[in-house]
Amino acid sequence: CRKLKPTSKRIFIDMGASLTFHGNAQPAVALLNLYEKFGFPFDHIYGFEIKETPPEEVYGRLLPEKYFPSYHWINVGVNHTEGHRLNPLYSILSKFDEDDFVVVKLDIDTSFIEVPLAHQLLEGGTDGIYHKLVDHFYFEHHVHLGELKRSWGESMKGSIKDSLELFYGLREKGIPSHFWP
Repeated sequence: CRKLKPTSKRIFIDMGASLTFHGNAQPAVALLNLYEKFGFPFDHIYGFEIKETPPEEVYGRLLPEKYFPSYHWINVGVNHTEGHRLNPLYSILSKFDEDDFVVVKLDIDTSFIEVPLAHQLLEGGTDGIYHKLVDHFYFEHHVHLGELKRSWGESMKGSIKDSLELFYGLREKGIPSHFWP
């Protein structure tokens, strides 16, 4: 979205939406707060998380109450198959349009799923629609980094060079891309 209109929606698609992984310091909530601080409260927040978390815990304890009206808790894992209903690029992102402001976060700690999703975004989807729809992309690319081996373990695939090329390619397509904490 290059110019927001009064009818523009603001969408956050969070693939890897655990609200407990970092304890009380929830990076996704911090990101939501940051966008809100600059005048971009989200109308629709789609949180995909494979770790089973009862809605009573999500809405009763973990999620700040101010996000209740816009939060959609989808307690299943995402699927990297193009056209699959659990592939958020297909089932959710493609339902919005270029006038909407869309932020996508990808951090599911499973390289064989998240890397194909990132490459689908890079490839652009049908007629390059993803390049037209996504305004910001945050990705924790689990590449081989000695400093993070203890935390990332077996999820590390690829190199820093691969990561830089992916982010550069996305930026060339008009998608500001950022490393996720």
